[in-house]
Amino acid sequence: MALTKKTKKNAESMNSRLKLVMKSGKAILGYKATVKSLRRTKSKMILISSNCPPLRKSELEYLAMLAKTPVHHYTGDNSALGTACGKFFNCSVVSVLDGGDSDILTAKE
Repeated sequence: MALTKKTKKNAESMNSRLKLVMKSGKAILGYKATVKSLRRTKSKMILISSNCPPLRKSELEYLAMLAKTPVHHYTGDNSALGTACGKFFNCSVVSVLDGGDSDILTAKE
């Protein structure tokens, strides 16, 4: 029971950090734009939803490894990730270009 409360708290803190990034920093949503930013080494961090297809997930992890970019596996599905970004659509991948006022790039969970 304590483990689920901890993961819920971590998810809530990640949601609040993501909202702050969307408000004060720069982030792009979507697979194609994330791949482009990884190839140009513009992204500082990528977030992948839990129901992203395995082939796409492994490709993103490989590109992130080449670009020396940290990867965070988001606990929710793509609709939860889109909602956390303040959008009304699903999003399986988010790339953070600038953290803004948030500590999303420095926090390790």
